[in-house]
Amino acid sequence: MLKKRIIPCLDIKDGRVVKGVQFLELKDAGNPVELASFYSKNGADELVFLDISATLEKRKTLAEMVTQLSKEINIPFTVGGGIQSVDDARLLLQSGADKVSINSAAVLNPELISKISDAFGSQSLVVAIDIKKVENEWFVFIKGGTESTGILAIDWAKKVEQLGAGEILLTSMNNDGSKNGFAVKITDAICKSVSIPVIASGGAGNAQHFIELFTQTEVSAGLAASIFHFNEVPITQLKNVLKNKNIPIR
Repeated sequence: MLKKRIIPCLDIKDGRVVKGVQFLELKDAGNPVELASFYSKNGADELVFLDISATLEKRKTLAEMVTQLSKEINIPFTVGGGIQSVDDARLLLQSGADKVSINSAAVLNPELISKISDAFGSQSLVVAIDIKKVENEWFVFIKGGTESTGILAIDWAKKVEQLGAGEILLTSMNNDGSKNGFAVKITDAICKSVSIPVIASGGAGNAQHFIELFTQTEVSAGLAASIFHFNEVPITQLKNVLKNKNIPIR
């Protein structure tokens, strides 16, 4: 079994890290550079940095902040938000990001997936998929979770793999910020439908939720935000719990 990764997510709005519930009611969670540096030194395997207002506000992610972050940390680092073109991706990768993440732009312009993958390699591209359960079916949502696409989650996951995505970041909007656990069933169904790594996001509240995620699904990583930002579950402590359960982790 491949070793599982623990990934803090830094949602950025107006230069600050924020955290909400189901993508709403955002609260300030600190300075992104300071948090990134802390995580890099305290057991995080990777970081994901998302400018959550970039797509809605038609802004580019702040490349300067990416440069600053890359100087502070020595772990792989994904950046997303507002990427609309190969040139946008190039700027962020040249600024120090290891990978870029696209979400709304991938749905609205699927060939962007292939273009970025062809230009920089599939290992450089994460396609983020925000999903929501509506009348017993999981659908893909875009534009910060404000708009339904009508596309079934599993269908889109298969499609992004075919187009060249190297990894999927799967967020359950129903579970996001709830701290009631990950959306295990749909996560596992998507893992089984693709051969690229899947990062699960949305719902982490305690170490037990990561145990359930890693023992009941085939995900390669678990991502969380507030439980790490507010030090409710320190990463080193979480890793010790997982090791004691014989779950292979980095």
